[in-house]
Amino acid sequence: MSGPRRQTGFGGVIFFVVAIGLGLYFTFASVQGDYGLFRRIQIDAEAEVLRGERDRLVAEINALSNKTLRLSDDYLDLDLLDQQAREVLGMVRSDEVVLR
Repeated sequence: MSGPRRQTGFGGVIFFVVAIGLGLYFTFASVQGDYGLFRRIQIDAEAEVLRGERDRLVAEINALSNKTLRLSDDYLDLDLLDQQAREVLGMVRSDEVVLR
């Protein structure tokens, strides 16, 4: 009878190499992959820029809606009408002097 057989440990080495390789792959993918940490930071930065642009556009829309209301038939702001006539049409009143 012979004693217990000793294995060379080749299977154990392969197991640890594969385990370390998979660990490195998943670590890399979690940091730099399509759904990784760096992509998340980039998406958050882009979202913040887009929120700022959205807020600017909302303010612009509100200002234009206010001007539209003030120039409508239901509510006419004579000062705004006078300002627009001067800027857009280049009109002046008869008692004013224009310097160029």
